[in-house]
Amino acid sequence: MEGFARTSLSSTSGAAPDFRGNESSLVSALKTLLFFTILMVTVPIGLYFASKAYIFEGSLQMSNSDSYFYAAIVAVLAVHIVLALFVYVAWNEGSTKDKGKHD
Repeated sequence: MEGFARTSLSSTSGAAPDFRGNESSLVSALKTLLFFTILMVTVPIGLYFASKAYIFEGSLQMSNSDSYFYAAIVAVLAVHIVLALFVYVAWNEGSTKDKGKHD
């Protein structure tokens, strides 16, 4: 039994795999994720308050309750646009790295 345990342990204790080639792609993916996370927080909130104050209440002279409703619609549209941009960038980021490997 001891011989079996020794051989099975020694066969699994080989050298650790080298992941240095994937490190740059991991850093790139994390930078992209961080960028879009910041966009996801700032853009909808900023557009909500800016459109409410300057467009709907300022230019269009809407009431306070109406401007809340339309500013929320603008914020929801901004969320969808940021999500669509994230999917587009993530999709193209993977395909451009694959093209470089085939050349």
